[in-house]
Amino acid sequence: MSLCGIDEAGRGPIAGSLVMAGVILKKNIIGLMDSKVLSEKKREALFPLIQENSLYHIVSFSAQDVDTLGISKCLNQGLQSIMKNLESDDFLFDGNTSFGISGIRTMVKADAKIPEVSAASILAKVTHDREMVEFSKIYTEYGFERHKGYGTAAHIQAIKEHGYCPVHRRTYKVKALEGFAFNT
Repeated sequence: MSLCGIDEAGRGPIAGSLVMAGVILKKNIIGLMDSKVLSEKKREALFPLIQENSLYHIVSFSAQDVDTLGISKCLNQGLQSIMKNLESDDFLFDGNTSFGISGIRTMVKADAKIPEVSAASILAKVTHDREMVEFSKIYTEYGFERHKGYGTAAHIQAIKEHGYCPVHRRTYKVKALEGFAFNT
């Protein structure tokens, strides 16, 4: 019986893509844990090991997709895409909701408990973070390489100074930016 672990990265940032990954492990990989507790160096080392030793599918939704569809619809479509592209007896998504998709089990903190979900967590996080580093080379004034799109004080200050760039999620309400009018 195969298990497909599913997780996402980039649900909360105010910039960048939402990335989802599904993983079916073909063999045990030492060191799998929730991506948030691993160092960037360890995540990067595990990324190719997961790719080489699993069946996987990665889905990305741009900031514009998130703004247009909404985060829930993106998650719904991502789960459907993973189920369509990976054949498994069991699909387990980290969290407490399946976003209306039947055939998906959920488990809170599955990324810390289930190797397949940990692996999905790592694929999603590394993919998301690599994209933010690439964006930092284009939109140098925002510091994306440091905060990966999250609403840190430095990121909020950069938005106040420079306005939004094309990879910002304009529908996300940021209390620190209330009352600011931007032309970009």
